[in-house]
Amino acid sequence: MTRAIFPGTFDPFTVGHASIVRRALTFVDEIVIGIGINENKNTHFPIDRREEMIRHYYESEPRVSVQSYDCLTIDFARQVDANLIIRGIRTVKDFEYEETIADINRKLTGIETILLFTEPELTCVSSTIVRELLSYKKDVSQFLPEGMKID
Repeated sequence: MTRAIFPGTFDPFTVGHASIVRRALTFVDEIVIGIGINENKNTHFPIDRREEMIRHYYESEPRVSVQSYDCLTIDFARQVDANLIIRGIRTVKDFEYEETIADINRKLTGIETILLFTEPELTCVSSTIVRELLSYKKDVSQFLPEGMKID
């Protein structure tokens, strides 16, 4: 069985996340979406609300679960018995950074990382931009996965 983690400080509106999860489910048996707890990171929603929204979005997909974590990604992978890490990328700069991290993780743990690009139309939109729009009460529905609503 292939169990993958999709880690990060993961807001429900992280740009492109739904397509990355959908594509990953074509080659893995199960995905644990990891919500990294980072006290220093400014997020739009508290951790429990983020978990609730993501769980609700994936409630009809039994192969997806959600869990918060407060450790290194490689330690989280070990905690949930994952044998693969999925990372979403939008830009070449993201790719270069994530490729370096993937190489380090592989050397430290033997766990492989698969890098998946988000859809081309979302490459110029970051989650930071979406959070900024939300703070000004702007409509961000065009950037959300189909069927996801933010209350």
